[in-house]
Amino acid sequence: MHSNKLLALCSVAAMSVYSSASLAADVVIGVPNWPSVQATAHVLKVALENKLDLSVELKTGSNKAVFDAMDAGSIHVHPEAWLPNIDHLKREYVDAKKTVKMHPSGAIGTQAMCVTQGTVERTGIVELQELNNPSMAQKFDADGDGKGDIWIGADGWGSTPIERIRARSYGYDNTMTLKVMEEVEALAEVGAAVQENKNIVFFCYTPHHMFAEHDLVVLKEPAYDSNKWTIVPPSPTPGWLEKSTAGVAWDTATLNVSYATSLETDQPKAAAMLAKVSLDTDTLSAMTYALAVEKQDPAAFAAQWVDENAAIVDSWFE
Repeated sequence: MHSNKLLALCSVAAMSVYSSASLAADVVIGVPNWPSVQATAHVLKVALENKLDLSVELKTGSNKAVFDAMDAGSIHVHPEAWLPNIDHLKREYVDAKKTVKMHPSGAIGTQAMCVTQGTVERTGIVELQELNNPSMAQKFDADGDGKGDIWIGADGWGSTPIERIRARSYGYDNTMTLKVMEEVEALAEVGAAVQENKNIVFFCYTPHHMFAEHDLVVLKEPAYDSNKWTIVPPSPTPGWLEKSTAGVAWDTATLNVSYATSLETDQPKAAAMLAKVSLDTDTLSAMTYALAVEKQDPAAFAAQWVDENAAIVDSWFE
């Protein structure tokens, strides 16, 4: 009796394992936590499913988590890897281990610190460097602790530790509280500040819908200079921050579609397509506006976008 029960349980377990294996997606796309990468991920999913009849899964994760998983083979695609933000991951997985391939998508990104137009009118701030002045910093004190507040990005972004370096290089790490929080929360604070005529300073970038939603001013900085931009990758080992410097503006970023090298063998048509994906900056900004501001359903939006932009999508598969 017990042996029959055991046999039955083993059969169920075997069926479960078989079912899980049979349902495994052909392609798994990693999805970090910012709007444009989420839009791109959904578009790639629809395109691969429609054109190659593949099963595609979306899986959330930070930049590092997605690259680690591409190296291990459990995730196959990062739709929008920003350089120089994650140059340390490129050096490890693309250049050294060669387990990941990276191709520019055609879009470029800009990164800086922004204030609202109302903030400029109330405070007179023009340059980022002014935040290291305690009297200016106090004009951005949101919680009454005597220090200003500045959002430097979300956890897991390649830009966030670099913004810590920039704050230290400029000196406003002593006068400002560096806030790390999810973008949805941060942009809600921006919207509230606009409505309540309060001062606010925060990390801003394109492609993004924030510039269409608010009247923003980019704080001035010295032009990018590679000799003044030294980034040591964040590490539990003390000293990475002190060894880094970035007291100038960001260089222009490139947005890169990245995929596990193993995909060239396992799904060669998918790999070939990913190497040809091209989405310009204006297109990505419009996509983020549709999802973040208009609150369109990402899957439905992607299906409609792929249908309406058949010529562009077809070119990725030629």
